[in-house]
Amino acid sequence: MSRDRDHALPEPPSRRLLLKGAAAAGALVAVPAAPGVAQAATPAGPPKPTPFVNPLVRNRADPHIHRHKDGFYYFTATAPEYDRIILRRSRTLNGLGTAAESVIWRAHPTGPMGAHIWAPELHRIGGKWYIYFASAPAEDVWAIRIWVLENAHPNPFKGTWVERGQVKTAWETFSLDATTFTHRGTRYLAWAQHEPGMDNNTGIFLSEMANPWTLKGPQVRLSTPEYDWECIGFKVNEGPYVLKRNGRLFMTYSASATDSNYCMGLLTADADSHLLDPMSWTKSPVPVFTSNDTTKQYGPGHNCFTVAEDGRTDVLVYHARQYKEINGDPLNDPNRHTRVQKLGWKPDGTPDFGIPVADTATAGD
Repeated sequence: MSRDRDHALPEPPSRRLLLKGAAAAGALVAVPAAPGVAQAATPAGPPKPTPFVNPLVRNRADPHIHRHKDGFYYFTATAPEYDRIILRRSRTLNGLGTAAESVIWRAHPTGPMGAHIWAPELHRIGGKWYIYFASAPAEDVWAIRIWVLENAHPNPFKGTWVERGQVKTAWETFSLDATTFTHRGTRYLAWAQHEPGMDNNTGIFLSEMANPWTLKGPQVRLSTPEYDWECIGFKVNEGPYVLKRNGRLFMTYSASATDSNYCMGLLTADADSHLLDPMSWTKSPVPVFTSNDTTKQYGPGHNCFTVAEDGRTDVLVYHARQYKEINGDPLNDPNRHTRVQKLGWKPDGTPDFGIPVADTATAGD
């Protein structure tokens, strides 16, 4: 996702490199063993990814998984009570499902950081940990804004989480779902916000950053709900996330109401383009990831990306429900579960999301 190692996903090895390694391994095997001398085993190579268990983490929506250089996967997500920020870690993806969960920050008793704690993301920037999240006063969900926490301790479960304050955007309007990435030495923030004068709930915006909690220069709109599939229930574009591969930047986002109509769209930009020029981004006219009656997964969205334990296999992380019908406000239904699955790639170098996978079979099913 970026050039800095803290936030980057490693590029898969080239075909030429793989063939070169295979040829070298073959040459080693072809050398006959000397009498009485044990023959060295052929290197086994990286381990194959373990089959994923789904749902990975129950009752946790808007998931974010950060694979850090310390060998741990760090997990945070929205708790259905919307009152705290949680953190887990494990050396394996599947291990996040049973890992101990710590509360690293709680909502204030009152005020703008008092309720509606949504969609935290954990990032490592400049040797410190940062969490981006949204909150609002309990009495006014439409006053939701983006806030930032900072922790200078190497271990995010220790040290002190300092409140760095609100990310000030161009307007004091409904804003949430911030994510950050770097490209060619420049750090960016992407987020969802309502733009005054627009007939929608939220669009997707992008800006450079002066530091991890301050925007720099103009903010530009990359996408607004325009297709029918983006406007079911609510006109929503939210939850942006960026993956860099094959000379391009792929920005996923989520659209429509948070019931079974929730789905994922895709924006694409060339790596050599000017990212703050909206014309650099091409929008898919169709959703790239949707509900599926066959696998019985509904409302997949608010995704991020990570890599499997082999360091090469791209992994799609998202939430979905296991049923379509919901009574009342979908946001009051707690059963959006975190899920993971392999992200494929098409011959043209674009991501192949496939369909949301079915629940993992367990003994007795």
